[in-house]
Amino acid sequence: MSPLWWHWIILGLALAVVELAVPSFFIIWFGLGALVVGLTMLVWPGLELTPQITLWTAASIAFTTLWFTVLRKQGGDTRTGQADEALGEIGVLVSAVEPFQRGEVRFQKPVMGAEVWPCIADTAIAAGARVRVSAVDGQLLKVVAL
Repeated sequence: MSPLWWHWIILGLALAVVELAVPSFFIIWFGLGALVVGLTMLVWPGLELTPQITLWTAASIAFTTLWFTVLRKQGGDTRTGQADEALGEIGVLVSAVEPFQRGEVRFQKPVMGAEVWPCIADTAIAAGARVRVSAVDGQLLKVVAL
């Protein structure tokens, strides 16, 4: 017995629900492929099993390829390895920083994609003081008072 159109729709929706439970952002493309087969079978109801599976495979591969080559950002969201652009930048402390306690520094223009960054310092610096970035330690900026 060949699957009916609604079997493919149910499979597509089930794979979309699985994607919500297992956030891999890969299963969804197989679910969309199943939805394509289900909608195609509404137009051509006599489609046999082999063309159904072939269409599902082709649609899933097409959606996956489209996502990874065209739609997904190529640059990524992280700025790892680009910390050099923050060195020497001057900002204003939003919250005071103490030794071994974090503060926050705000820049006039975004630095590494954000205007506000958590920071640390070797000495106490009051909020509102101007500071310069001397080093980047993971996601923390090390600042010194001007």
